Amino acid sequence: MQQITSQEETLLLGVLALGDNAYGMTIRRHVSKVTGKDWSIGAIYDPLYRLERRGLVSSFLADPTAERGGRSKRMFRVTDVGKEALKAHKLIRDSLWGSVPDVAWK
Repeated sequence: MQQITSQEETLLLGVLALGDNAYGMTIRRHVSKVTGKDWSIGAIYDPLYRLERRGLVSSFLADPTAERGGRSKRMFRVTDVGKEALKAHKLIRDSLWGSVPDVAWK
Protein backbone atom coordinates (compact mmCIF):
# COMPACT_ATOMS: atom_id res chain seq x y z
CA MET A 1 0.00 0.00 0.00
CA GLN A 2 1.28 3.43 -0.93
CA GLN A 3 0.94 6.24 1.57
CA ILE A 4 -0.35 9.55 0.23
CA THR A 5 -0.28 13.07 1.62
CA SER A 6 -3.33 15.28 2.20
CA GLN A 7 -2.39 17.31 -0.89
CA GLU A 8 -2.21 14.13 -2.96
CA GLU A 9 -5.54 12.98 -1.52
CA THR A 10 -7.13 16.29 -2.54
CA LEU A 11 -5.80 16.04 -6.08
CA LEU A 12 -6.76 12.39 -6.51
CA LEU A 13 -10.29 13.14 -5.28
CA GLY A 14 -10.44 16.14 -7.61
CA VAL A 15 -9.44 14.01 -10.60
CA LEU A 16 -12.05 11.40 -9.66
CA ALA A 17 -14.75 14.06 -9.23
CA LEU A 18 -14.02 15.60 -12.65
CA GLY A 19 -14.00 12.29 -14.49
CA ASP A 20 -13.41 12.76 -18.23
CA ASN A 21 -12.90 16.51 -17.74
CA ALA A 22 -9.84 16.25 -15.47
CA TYR A 23 -7.03 18.39 -16.82
CA GLY A 24 -4.80 20.98 -15.16
CA MET A 25 -7.07 24.01 -15.16
CA THR A 26 -10.29 22.18 -14.29
CA ILE A 27 -8.51 20.36 -11.46
CA ARG A 28 -7.11 23.68 -10.23
CA ARG A 29 -10.54 25.36 -10.31
CA HIS A 30 -12.21 22.43 -8.57
CA VAL A 31 -9.75 22.03 -5.71
CA SER A 32 -9.54 25.81 -5.24
CA LYS A 33 -13.33 26.02 -4.96
CA VAL A 34 -13.62 23.05 -2.60
CA THR A 35 -10.72 24.02 -0.32
CA GLY A 36 -11.31 27.78 -0.42
CA LYS A 37 -7.62 28.21 -1.20
CA ASP A 38 -6.15 29.50 -4.48
CA TRP A 39 -3.93 26.70 -5.81
CA SER A 40 -1.17 27.67 -8.22
CA ILE A 41 -0.84 25.66 -11.40
CA GLY A 42 2.51 24.37 -10.09
CA ALA A 43 0.76 23.10 -6.96
CA ILE A 44 -1.40 21.04 -9.32
CA TYR A 45 1.01 19.76 -11.97
CA ASP A 46 4.08 18.98 -9.85
CA PRO A 47 2.26 16.58 -7.51
CA LEU A 48 0.22 15.11 -10.40
CA TYR A 49 3.46 14.23 -12.20
CA ARG A 50 4.82 12.66 -8.99
CA LEU A 51 1.59 10.67 -8.64
CA GLU A 52 1.98 9.57 -12.24
CA ARG A 53 5.55 8.38 -11.65
CA ARG A 54 4.26 6.36 -8.68
CA GLY A 55 1.48 4.84 -10.81
CA LEU A 56 -1.42 6.48 -8.94
CA VAL A 57 -2.59 8.51 -11.94
CA SER A 58 -2.13 8.18 -15.66
CA SER A 59 -2.27 10.93 -18.25
CA PHE A 60 -2.72 11.26 -21.97
CA LEU A 61 -2.97 14.05 -24.51
CA ALA A 62 -6.49 14.75 -25.74
CA ASP A 63 -7.22 15.80 -29.28
CA PRO A 64 -6.14 19.37 -30.08
CA THR A 65 -8.86 22.00 -29.85
CA ALA A 66 -9.34 25.25 -31.75
CA GLU A 67 -10.06 27.10 -28.50
CA ARG A 68 -6.52 26.29 -27.36
CA GLY A 69 -4.91 27.32 -30.63
CA GLY A 70 -4.60 23.71 -31.78
CA ARG A 71 -2.89 22.54 -28.60
CA SER A 72 -3.83 19.40 -26.73
CA LYS A 73 -4.87 19.14 -23.08
CA ARG A 74 -3.12 16.67 -20.78
CA MET A 75 -5.94 14.68 -19.23
CA PHE A 76 -5.57 12.76 -15.96
CA ARG A 77 -7.20 9.61 -14.61
CA VAL A 78 -6.82 7.88 -11.25
CA THR A 79 -5.49 4.35 -11.70
CA ASP A 80 -6.62 1.30 -9.76
CA VAL A 81 -3.46 1.67 -7.66
CA GLY A 82 -4.48 5.28 -6.93
CA LYS A 83 -7.99 4.22 -5.94
CA GLU A 84 -6.56 1.62 -3.56
CA ALA A 85 -4.24 4.23 -2.04
CA LEU A 86 -7.23 6.55 -1.52
CA LYS A 87 -9.27 3.79 0.13
CA ALA A 88 -6.39 2.91 2.46
CA HIS A 89 -5.84 6.60 3.30
CA LYS A 90 -9.54 7.01 4.12
CA LEU A 91 -9.52 3.93 6.38
CA ILE A 92 -6.53 5.31 8.28
CA ARG A 93 -8.13 8.75 8.61
CA ASP A 94 -11.47 7.29 9.72
CA SER A 95 -9.71 5.12 12.30
CA LEU A 96 -7.73 8.06 13.64
CA TRP A 97 -10.81 10.31 13.81
CA GLY A 98 -12.73 7.53 15.51
CA SER A 99 -10.06 7.18 18.16
CA VAL A 100 -10.34 10.79 19.32
CA PRO A 101 -12.56 11.02 22.41
CA ASP A 102 -15.47 13.46 22.29
CA VAL A 103 -14.02 15.35 25.26
CA ALA A 104 -11.13 16.47 23.04
CA TRP A 105 -13.54 18.83 21.25
CA LYS A 106 -14.98 20.48 24.34
